[in-house]
Amino acid sequence: MDEADFVPLSALQHYAYCPRQCALIHLEQIWEENSHTAEGRLMHEHAHSGESTARGQVRLVTDLPLRSVRLGVSGKADVVEFRRCGGAWRPYPVEYKKGSPHGHAEADAVQVCAQAVCLEEMLGTSIPEAAIFYGAQRRRSVVPLTEDLRRKSADIALAVHELFRSGKTPLPEKRGHCAACSLQNACMPAFVEESALAARYLEALWREP
Repeated sequence: MDEADFVPLSALQHYAYCPRQCALIHLEQIWEENSHTAEGRLMHEHAHSGESTARGQVRLVTDLPLRSVRLGVSGKADVVEFRRCGGAWRPYPVEYKKGSPHGHAEADAVQVCAQAVCLEEMLGTSIPEAAIFYGAQRRRSVVPLTEDLRRKSADIALAVHELFRSGKTPLPEKRGHCAACSLQNACMPAFVEESALAARYLEALWREP
């Protein structure tokens, strides 16, 4: 695959969370900031300082460029910890998120798993687990990189490629996490739901004797 056809790593998280959100951000270039996204942006700016520091047997590298030919993705890691194991340094990706894992955990796991796949491919190593730091809880959530999660990440990467090739934004679908999405005004999931209810009401009237 030509690197020009690679999709952003972040698009995998957006798609896993909501395919329409992914299309609005990456195809239609729509982005609306709210308090949640502003705080998240500040956290990522701090994480993406581009610095490399050492703490004993751990070396921290921020803003590390990543790519995977197999997944066809590229981007940057918030933080990669290189942990000394014997005579080698083992990479351990850590993704930073502003909020809590509620409603996002699965999508976040897909993103950090894809980062690990990139590191494995680039460095010729294996990574059994990664972590996500949630700002609301001020602690890490360990993510075991199981075969199921790896398959899911690969499937979502493929779905994002298909979405980008089609250039078509999926129709709105009201979900439980719509209220927390900064794009709900652009997406208008409630409007679609109301339109569907109205259509069903008119259909019921038409069928009445």
